[in-house]
Amino acid sequence: MFLGLIVNLSQAQEKTNYKFDFGTGKVAKGYTPVLPTDVYSKEKGYGFDFDSKVDGVDYGGKNFLTSDLVKSDKSFYFSVTVPEGNYKITVTLGDPKGPALSTVKAESRRLMLENVKTTFGQSLTKTFIVNIKDKHITGGQLVSLKPRELTKLDWDDKLTLEFDHQTALQALEITKVEDQVTVFLAGNSTVVNQDDEPWASWGQMIPRFFKPGVAIANHAESGLTLGSFLGSKRLAKVLSIMKPGDYLFIEFGHNDQKDKGPNDGAYKSYTERLKTFISEVRKKGGIPVVVTSTSRRSFGPDGKIANSLGDFPDAARKVAAEEKVALIDLNAMTSILFNALGEEPSKKAFVHYPANSYPGQDKALADNTHFNPYGAYEIAQCIILGIKEQKLGIAKYLVDDLPKFDPAKPDNPADWHWPESPKSSIVKPDGN
Repeated sequence: MFLGLIVNLSQAQEKTNYKFDFGTGKVAKGYTPVLPTDVYSKEKGYGFDFDSKVDGVDYGGKNFLTSDLVKSDKSFYFSVTVPEGNYKITVTLGDPKGPALSTVKAESRRLMLENVKTTFGQSLTKTFIVNIKDKHITGGQLVSLKPRELTKLDWDDKLTLEFDHQTALQALEITKVEDQVTVFLAGNSTVVNQDDEPWASWGQMIPRFFKPGVAIANHAESGLTLGSFLGSKRLAKVLSIMKPGDYLFIEFGHNDQKDKGPNDGAYKSYTERLKTFISEVRKKGGIPVVVTSTSRRSFGPDGKIANSLGDFPDAARKVAAEEKVALIDLNAMTSILFNALGEEPSKKAFVHYPANSYPGQDKALADNTHFNPYGAYEIAQCIILGIKEQKLGIAKYLVDDLPKFDPAKPDNPADWHWPESPKSSIVKPDGN
């Protein structure tokens, strides 16, 4: 109790609102100036991070906020120290003297804004929501993090934004907000925010499809089962901050399939634990959503996807029906998706790369379980389709420019482009 009180008092003293004016010109009233040389430090609490290099520009206009800026044709990071919570992020993008293009990610490569274009002289303001989490649980408990999580941007004490393409950044506002519907994600490596290229999961792509009003809080981690999610106190963490009306999307099965104890199995421990998740969420006034496991790239002799997950998708469907909760049948949709791509072309959705495609990668990658950014993006669109089909309340917060999507007619991989994140190392995910 005492430790929890200390944590809460400490967070109450931390700053949660910022207004930054980027560039080398005069500073807009009420804003903090940020020069290209402002490097992040814990003492200062904000700055460019991970050896980012940007150029400062001042065009000397009357609008102090938009007449100067920082820009780069390479990816750069900007970090700000903030406590746990949901944050409304407003970025002002554009260059008075030319066009610009920006994709914005947050924390561990979560896609927030995709291919935002500004024309010559245009300034454009975009707003999105970023969830910041920590390992502390009310009452002094802690989430049991894996060693690999200790260096993840998702679990540190700051908010990090990554700007890709040819970003021209004029201003940034950060405001802590309490009025968002939080969508918590519970799952394994097919859901987790993957830190490293070329891996990606649907959980880190899905923020791109929501307007302010919804915050995505991804608590998934590689290698987890329903049991180990519980045992590492991740469900306890989610429940400790869940508000009535928040959601928990639950996708497990890949690793649960490997448990071989006498009480394990799709219709035993898996079913029982899934019902526990549902009942605990309901006690908090939350809305549970069951998501069947993503299909593996497991083509049979007939050239079609064969079920490699045993009875687990069926068990999840039965629990959803018995408990009268929404079901997003991702297993069925991803089977349709991979069949539509075809046996060989479907490799374009998975981590299949020749040796030396990435620095330090001396062996070929042939992973039929984990997705690359294109595959993760397509699967996130399957989730969005499920949200619409199930008529979930959060559907009203989907972005106005929502792409049309049909898993039987996937986007052409050749037409989809992803700016790769530079802060990345080739590390194989820890299981599923």
